[in-house]
Amino acid sequence: MYSALIVATVLLYTWIVAPAAPRWTAAVAAAIVVGISIARAARSGEWGVARSAFQRSLRLAAVFTAAAAAAIAIAGWRLGTWHDRPTLAADAVLLLPWALGQQFALQIVFLRDAQAIASRTAGIFVAAAAFAALHLPNPFLAAATFVAALAWSAIYDRAPNVLPLALSHAVLTLVVLVALSDDVTGRLRVGAAYLDLH
Repeated sequence: MYSALIVATVLLYTWIVAPAAPRWTAAVAAAIVVGISIARAARSGEWGVARSAFQRSLRLAAVFTAAAAAAIAIAGWRLGTWHDRPTLAADAVLLLPWALGQQFALQIVFLRDAQAIASRTAGIFVAAAAFAALHLPNPFLAAATFVAALAWSAIYDRAPNVLPLALSHAVLTLVVLVALSDDVTGRLRVGAAYLDLH
């Protein structure tokens, strides 16, 4: 139920509201998603910040982030798309809470809902697929978020703390922003906004 509410909210925003509304409405949609996630956390008692899991989560996330960042950096070097981004510091400030909200929804809602209806392992794949689908029709983001969500969800399943995962999410997004061009990433747009670019 909670996953369905988040999917409906995101699809409504990205396909119907966003093309006609000012950009600040993204914050409203994000707040609704976080609110749904908080409701799920309050019901389950799982808040995704287990202190005992922090160090393991941090170690696993650091390994994945380093490998993924290296792969993105090499791709950017091979494609010749590395470039300056004067707004990188401001991007980082915005990306941390944005990534935390997404990880909270992915792990507390999508992963746990998927594991409730499938096996523990299958739930990781279902959650990653649902998360990736919300990034359509952008092929780069759909593929990248599927791979990343598989790793993040597998890490969370072993070490349930979203804080290192949010940091990983933010760092990898920053690497994408400087290593790859808008032609490759579709300016990280989803839904109708991605189609408007083409």
